[in-house]
Amino acid sequence: MTPVPMTIRICHLYPRLLSVAGDRGNLFALTQRCAWRGIRYSVTEADLGDIADFTSSDLILLHGGQDREMTAAARDLAAKAGPLREAIEADAVVLAVCAGYQLLGRHYTPVGGPPIQGLGVLDAVTEGGRARFIGHVAVECDLGSGFRRELTGFENHSGRTYLGDSAKPLGRVLAGAGNNGEDGTEGARHREVYATYLHGPVLPKNPWLADHLLSRALAHRYPDCGPLAPLTDQAEAQAHAAALRLARRPAGRLRAAAGAISRIRRASRAPATARREAGIAGRETRWISH
Repeated sequence: MTPVPMTIRICHLYPRLLSVAGDRGNLFALTQRCAWRGIRYSVTEADLGDIADFTSSDLILLHGGQDREMTAAARDLAAKAGPLREAIEADAVVLAVCAGYQLLGRHYTPVGGPPIQGLGVLDAVTEGGRARFIGHVAVECDLGSGFRRELTGFENHSGRTYLGDSAKPLGRVLAGAGNNGEDGTEGARHREVYATYLHGPVLPKNPWLADHLLSRALAHRYPDCGPLAPLTDQAEAQAHAAALRLARRPAGRLRAAAGAISRIRRASRAPATARREAGIAGRETRWISH
């Protein structure tokens, strides 16, 4: 009997509202890598007012947008919150980028505006800043295999995100600003949620991360599935190397170094409670332990 091909069910949240900086390319990368391997996929779009069946989703995409679009998404997301939380706790895979990342945290407070309430899935808060972090970023990641990989992309955000004790960073900044330009972290993780500020889009130039998400999404539906078949990834490797070269230019390394100096100064003069409120306490130990 011929085996039935596996199928990944993808839900793209707010595709017309939150999809700036080429983020839709993440969807294209995932579906193309499925097609190359003979893995079936389905894509469901859920925009404002749409009822989404998250329980049938293996992989959920939530991308970036401006404050106005983010406010509209936050209001609508409140109606979808229960089923989305259930899917996350059942280990559906989520890729959240920029505004999507902030919406999964506790709240985002823009400069001169009221707080935008998030889903609270991630133990993270975001405060708006007047200056923007713009540039290429390099991040060192270990997603549990014990093997560290480099992630690269382009950040463009004014929000400063601080992680609480129950949130793990996605990685450690090698070049760029990351979550806040202070504590050396970038992104966040919780169960199978992978949140980041990296645009670009992030997956085409980081095929290892795309395959990690696909592998975890397949395991969500097919617990006994084996490893993904390898792909050549020649063009992807070239794009990854080119992006890393851009991130490692002196300006990017200087931003990372400035954040490290700021972190040391703050830690040396602030009491433990103040460090915790600023999101600084425990960052280095959390990176080592996770």
